[in-house]
Amino acid sequence: MSDDQLRLDQMLCFAIYACSREITKLYRPLLDEVGLTYPQYLVMLVLWEERSATVKHLGERLYLDSGTLTPLLKRLEQSGLVSRARSRDDERVVVISLTEQGAALKQRANKIPHELLCKSNLQPEEFLRLKGEFESLLHRMHHMRQTD
Repeated sequence: MSDDQLRLDQMLCFAIYACSREITKLYRPLLDEVGLTYPQYLVMLVLWEERSATVKHLGERLYLDSGTLTPLLKRLEQSGLVSRARSRDDERVVVISLTEQGAALKQRANKIPHELLCKSNLQPEEFLRLKGEFESLLHRMHHMRQTD
């Protein structure tokens, strides 16, 4: 085995990590306009699709644990964008729902994906190809971790 495999420029994980950080930086000014952080935006995307979700379901969709989600959800609740309530069927289950204010924010955030695509300098077909490749990689990595 060669020491070359331990070079930073040989690490796929670093390329993905650094790219993710750069994309998040592109999002920052767009999200500042609507008063969200990037992780909060991800939660809101799920809730705009589904109106409400359990903490467990949000964690599964976003690949986040409840220890990461709980403070994030508390901040969204304090901002008036979501409400948290115990399930009537099982009080161990916490259901997160959009408030009217949270639902209304969707309209203001609607332009973000297009603006980010413009800032990224990606052509739409390149965007779709990369997205598909990263989704495939994510599913394979997640599956490998689940089978260990």
